[in-house]
Amino acid sequence: MTRGIKHRMKAKSKSKNKGSKKEVGSSSSAPQIPAKVWQPGVDKLEEGEELQCDPSAYNSLHGFHIGWPCLSFDILRDSLGLVRTEFPHTVYFIAGTQAEKPSWNSIGVFKVSNISGKRREPVPKLETDASGMDDEDNDSDDDSDDEDENGAQGCPSLQLRKVTHQGCVNRIRSMPQNPHICAAWADTGFVQVWDLSSHLNALAETETEGVQGVAAVFNQDPLYKFKHKDEGYAIDWSPLVPGRLVSGDCNNSIYLWEPTSATTWNVDDAPFIGHAASVEDLQWSPTEPHVFASCSVDGSIAIWDIRLGKSPAASFKAHNADVNVMSWNRLASCMLASGSDDGTISIRDLRLLKEGDSVVAHFEYHKHPITSIEWSPHEASSLAVSSSDNQLTIWDLSLEKDEEEEAEFKAKTKEQVNAPEDLPPQLLFIHQGQKDLKELHWHAQIPGMIVSTAADGFNVLMPSNIQSILPSDGAL
Repeated sequence: MTRGIKHRMKAKSKSKNKGSKKEVGSSSSAPQIPAKVWQPGVDKLEEGEELQCDPSAYNSLHGFHIGWPCLSFDILRDSLGLVRTEFPHTVYFIAGTQAEKPSWNSIGVFKVSNISGKRREPVPKLETDASGMDDEDNDSDDDSDDEDENGAQGCPSLQLRKVTHQGCVNRIRSMPQNPHICAAWADTGFVQVWDLSSHLNALAETETEGVQGVAAVFNQDPLYKFKHKDEGYAIDWSPLVPGRLVSGDCNNSIYLWEPTSATTWNVDDAPFIGHAASVEDLQWSPTEPHVFASCSVDGSIAIWDIRLGKSPAASFKAHNADVNVMSWNRLASCMLASGSDDGTISIRDLRLLKEGDSVVAHFEYHKHPITSIEWSPHEASSLAVSSSDNQLTIWDLSLEKDEEEEAEFKAKTKEQVNAPEDLPPQLLFIHQGQKDLKELHWHAQIPGMIVSTAADGFNVLMPSNIQSILPSDGAL
């Protein structure tokens, strides 16, 4: 299990290079060094070398912070449009801090607006002049456009309001049906439910209050709170029953919360027991209102039906190490993805559980613990993963190696670089530049947008090779 932020330091504004492009030297007269595919975990930077972001790999890429690092956050559903494809974008967030002292913590409620970008072709079109040479002037124009859209004039605007919170926030989740209601796991052992509607309304009505560095701080009581016997990290709202919640702790226990009104809950004193170690993550079924899944440090995943008592309906060994995180596919409800402390990722078809081996895909690309995993809300075969190796990877399970297609791509782009042979063909994108990655989420209303949090802040990214398609009916 990999949980807390390694080095808790309050962020200060500074410029930083990110990405996966290896650059050497600074003299314009120096000989050009051939491009090389950077292999994370394999290649090492020599003295004078640095990794720098290649902007052509992204439709949009921005970074920001809200002060203390955040172990967990959530993207809030809003009323700005169910499927948004035009720049600039606006996004609403909640996040919980990991401050140095318990009393310094807060729940951040914030809006990031003017998220600019540029729609790029997955396969760049090469334009040539009459002599057959590449049009360098056109390239320069493109670079200038990038600077206009992502430079100083195109910087996102951050508006932040803070609600004081006693203790670090281990995990925070917004209720899908009522996004202003959120549940937060504290390292004090409390799970608390908060109504953040007043802060969201204030952010929606103003463009100036709470700009970065001048955040308003508020004292507020939670709507409801429940004390576990130990702290925990696992929590999930039901996507089908408004207000229904499950929370799991490091004492192997899972508690069911049933709403009794819009602001009160009944938490069953008798927990669900079935794991031999800490419960790390919980996921409700996207189609069955009484069914949820749990994963544990004991290496297992359990499936529960709340109508059948407090023991799991099914349980199986999922990994050879702690199972840190999992995600239940909302578009293909038979698919469950999980990530382990040993860096492995497994995809299971739950229809095959009775046959014994339900694993339909297994990847060992990451060599450090998996810290977050989430299926795309717009493409049933795609998922994103973050790891302690400081990589955020995007996968498409529908992809297979096609040598003819690769040769055609290289011909179109005049690409001279050969990708490492041991990269899985399903690995679609690698994002780097953040330190101690902890959690990621897709934006359900902006196809192709992913947000991630790490010890050094947040990134908003939209890779240029992620094809944005409309979601299936009912997915939003």
